[in-house]
Amino acid sequence: MAQGSGFRKTILIGDHFVLYDVPALVAALPFETVTRVEQVDGKGWVLEDLFTGRPGYLDKKSAKREASINRILEVMGIDVKKHPIKIIYGGDYVPGSGLGASAASCVSLVRALNEEFGLGLSIDEINRISWEGEFPYHGKPSGVDNTASTYGGIILYRVKGAQKQYEKIITGKSIHLVLGNSGITTDTSQLRPYTNHLMREDPGRFKSWLNRIREQVFEMKQGLEADDPEKVGAVMTENHNLLTDMGLSHEILDILCHTAIEKGAMGAKVTGGGRGGYMVAISPDTVCQEAIAAAMEKAGYIAVCATIRGL
Repeated sequence: MAQGSGFRKTILIGDHFVLYDVPALVAALPFETVTRVEQVDGKGWVLEDLFTGRPGYLDKKSAKREASINRILEVMGIDVKKHPIKIIYGGDYVPGSGLGASAASCVSLVRALNEEFGLGLSIDEINRISWEGEFPYHGKPSGVDNTASTYGGIILYRVKGAQKQYEKIITGKSIHLVLGNSGITTDTSQLRPYTNHLMREDPGRFKSWLNRIREQVFEMKQGLEADDPEKVGAVMTENHNLLTDMGLSHEILDILCHTAIEKGAMGAKVTGGGRGGYMVAISPDTVCQEAIAAAMEKAGYIAVCATIRGL
C-alpha cells in the first residue's frame, strides 16, 4: 500500500481570470487530502471514501470524480485491468466547494500511484498529471489549484500562452484567515461561459475590470511581502466589490463578508470561481479570527480558521 497527500487551497485574488492572462495569488491551506492506493484482486478500480460527512456534495461530483480518476490512470499509463487497485480517500475534512477539493484529490492520488507503481515521477510531473485530472471538474483548468496543492505555501501563478509560471511568495509573519461557507455548491465549468458572455457583451468594460484586477494582484503581493495585512485586506475588499459588480458573488457571500469586517477583519472577498462556495477574510490575530468564525457559525454557516505560517 502507498500513500500520497495534497493541500487544500484558497485563492486570495485573481480567481478564475488566470485564463484571461491575469495572475492569481493562491495560498495552500493547512488541510490535506490523503489518498492510499493498494493493489487488490478483481478488475479495474474501486473507491472507498472516508469523508462520510459530505454525501450530498459527493453525489453532485461523483461522475466528474470517476472521469478524473480514469483520466489520471490513462495519463500515467496504469492498466487497472492487469493491476486492479483500491483507492481510499481520507485526510482533513473541510466541507463545501471552493477550497480545491478536486485538486487535492488529484495530487494525492497521483502521488500514491507514483509510489505504489514505482514510477519515479518528479514533483513537476506530479503537478502536470494532477492538472490533467482537473479537466473533468473544471472544463479547462488554469492549473492554479493543483499547483498550490502540489507545492504548498503562497504562490503567484500565471498562464502566459501555453506556459504556466509560478513564484513562491515569502512572508515573515503568519497570516490568519477565516473562510465562510455559503452552502451553495457551484459548477466551476459553467463560470467560464458566463465570463465569456460578459466579455462579448461589453469588451471595453470587461478589459477595464481585468486591468484593475491585474493591478490589485500586484498590490496584494506587495502587501504580503511587506507583512502589511491592512493593505492586503483593503485590496481584498476592493476586489470583492469589483467581483460583485461582475455578478460573481452571491447574496450569502456578501453577508459573510460584511459579518467578517463587522467583527474586525481587515478585508474579505469571495474566493474561487464565485457565485457560491466560500469567502475568505483576513484577521489581525487569532482572537479576532475566532470571533469572526463564531459570528458566522452563530448565523448558521460553517466557518474554517486557517493560519498560513510565515517563512
